[in-house]
Amino acid sequence: MSAGVTTGTSIPDTDLTALVGWLRSVGVETSGEITCSRVGFGQSNLTYTVRDEAGRQWVLRRPPVGHLLASAHDVAREARILEALEATDVPVPHIYGVCEDAAVSPVPLVAMEFVDGAVLTDRSAGEKVSPEVRSAVGAAMTETLAHIHAVDLDAVGLADLASHKPYAQRQLKRWSAQWEKSKTRERPDLDTLTARLSDNIPEQHETTLVHGDFHIRNVMIGPESGAVSAVLDWELSTLGDPLADIGSTLAYWPERTDAVVLGDPVEVMDGFPDRDQLAQAYLERTGRDPQALRYWHVLGLWKVAIIAEGVLRRARENPANRAAAGVPTPAHVDNFVARAVAVADEAGL
Repeated sequence: MSAGVTTGTSIPDTDLTALVGWLRSVGVETSGEITCSRVGFGQSNLTYTVRDEAGRQWVLRRPPVGHLLASAHDVAREARILEALEATDVPVPHIYGVCEDAAVSPVPLVAMEFVDGAVLTDRSAGEKVSPEVRSAVGAAMTETLAHIHAVDLDAVGLADLASHKPYAQRQLKRWSAQWEKSKTRERPDLDTLTARLSDNIPEQHETTLVHGDFHIRNVMIGPESGAVSAVLDWELSTLGDPLADIGSTLAYWPERTDAVVLGDPVEVMDGFPDRDQLAQAYLERTGRDPQALRYWHVLGLWKVAIIAEGVLRRARENPANRAAAGVPTPAHVDNFVARAVAVADEAGL
C-alpha cells in the first residue's frame, strides 16, 4: 500500500510514508493513501485527523512549530496521562502509541483513537444542539471535573506525575517565568496582580489530578445528550488544588457582558449556564470552599492572560502555529487582566 497526502493541510516535517509504517507497528492498519487535516482551534500542541481510503480515522498530536519553552508541549507526557485514565470514570481516547522515530518526525507524535462526538468550538457548532443539550453540557462538564479530581493517583500510577508541594506557589513561579519568556510588552498591571496573588494564597487542603486547561473546546460531547464523551488536551495537567481547574474553566467561560471575546464563543448562547451557575454546580457537587474558588478564578484569568500572550508571540514568530479561530490580540490579553483585577477586588484580595 502506498501512502501520500492530498492537497490541503499536512503535518509539518512529517514523512507520511514512514508514518504509515510506524502506525502499523502500533496496530493501526491503514488502507491506501492517507490524508491529514488540522482540526480544532488549539494553538498549543497541534492536532490532526488522519484518514485512509476506507474512511477510517485516527488522531495525531504534535508540539507546535518553532521555538518551544522548556517543559512545555510534552506530548509523550500527555499520552501517559491518557493511558493511565483509560480505566477510570474520566472519558478519554485510547492511545495507540508515541512515535519518537526521527525518520518519521523530528518531534514526538502521539497516535490516538478518533472519538465520535462534537466539539462546540463556536456558534455554528452550538446551533446544531438544542438549548436543553447546551444546559446538559454545563452539568456534564462540572460532573466530569469532579471525576477528574476523584482519580486515585496511586491506583492509576500518576502519584509521581508532578510535585506535591503547594500548588499556588508552583503556579505563580511557573507562569511568572513563562510571562518573562513570552511577553511582547511590559504590563505593570499584570505584575501588580502577580503580587496580589502571591500575598493572598489560600490554604491547600488536598492534592488531586488537575487538568489545567478545562474549557468547552477541550471536551467532546454527545450532540443528543450533552454528555462528555472525551476530555482532550492534557498537556497542562499536573497535581495540585482541584479548585484551580474550575477557576480556569470560569476564566475561559465568556458572557454576553464581557467587553472583549475571542472568536464567536458558543458559551453565550441560550441554554448554557453562566459563570456563577457553573461555579455553584461544582461547589454543590464537591462541597469545596467558595472563597478559595474566587482566588483560583483570579489566578485562572491571570494564567490565561499569560497563555494568550504566548500564543500571540508564537503565531507572530511562525504562521504555521495559527489556528482557524485566529490568535489573541493585545486587547484580549488586556481583557483577561482587567477581569482578573475586577474579580480580585470583589474577593477582597
